[in-house]
Amino acid sequence: MARTSTSNLNSKRRPILTAALLVVFAGASLLPAAVQRQGEETIHVGVQLVLIEATVKDKAGQIMDGLEKKDFIVKEDGAEQKVDHFSRDELPLAVALVVDTSGSIKPYLEPLRAATTTALRALKPDDSVTLFTFSSLVEHRLPLTKDKGSIAGQLEGIEAGGATNINGAMVEAATDLVREAPGEQHVIVLVSDNVPTDPGGISANEVTRRVLASGAAVYSLKVPGDNPEEMLGMIKKMKVMKERINVAKLAEQTGGEVFDTQKEGSLDVAFRALIQRIKTRYTLGYYATPTNKDRLFHKLDVQLAATFGKKGQNYLIVSRSGYYTTPAAR
Repeated sequence: MARTSTSNLNSKRRPILTAALLVVFAGASLLPAAVQRQGEETIHVGVQLVLIEATVKDKAGQIMDGLEKKDFIVKEDGAEQKVDHFSRDELPLAVALVVDTSGSIKPYLEPLRAATTTALRALKPDDSVTLFTFSSLVEHRLPLTKDKGSIAGQLEGIEAGGATNINGAMVEAATDLVREAPGEQHVIVLVSDNVPTDPGGISANEVTRRVLASGAAVYSLKVPGDNPEEMLGMIKKMKVMKERINVAKLAEQTGGEVFDTQKEGSLDVAFRALIQRIKTRYTLGYYATPTNKDRLFHKLDVQLAATFGKKGQNYLIVSRSGYYTTPAAR
């Protein structure tokens, strides 16, 4: 049954921080004291395994495949780290599909059902998906499931209408992923015109903090919205609208991307391209020992070895901008 929330941070109906949130933050998870690696026992005391998902493109925008662990350089707060974990599309994903059902995207609900079935089935069998829809309120329509085909069925009969509370939807999805899938990699796929008209009582900074803390990469499937110019003008003048989240910026900060259906040619093509991008990410991990107990946010930078040239000129890496340490690790 659908679960409805006003997405108010003061609500007592939905826990904001769970025990799982204290264990896993932004891809950083507490490890047991002894870790077995390559036949030798390595002792890690008071450390975190920080996992970073990264997509690498050449200067022409093409995905760079076949890279190895030795090709990457990872820095935390400016200090280079030893990469202990390296994989490619191996860890299970927990994907929150967050669908805008406000009045502005009504023409896209029907084609979205077909595109959803095709695209989500391209995920790995062990990947799970949960479904949220939102307009003024946020509804959790289906808990995490490996049955990707069931997601499209939940979109049947949904009617569009109301405002666009992207802020609340992002926080609800991030919180649910941490609570229900603490040991998996988190992805949020937002289907919207990316024009928030209702901040839902949550500031843009709080949305960014909560999504980064969840470790979720935000991917946006952007569809054209039916937003009259007069309405957009009124929205910009409203003081409260300064708290609306910038979806493109949030995607960049979390290591995700925006896929514009108009540029891709169709919703179906854009959705399949988005899923393919999720599956072509590298996962890098290192053991971090907190050295500054007062610093909760740690800045991350991922580069390739000097032989590949300069980042931003010869290649581009899409990865999260940082992570929050957990209270338990401080």
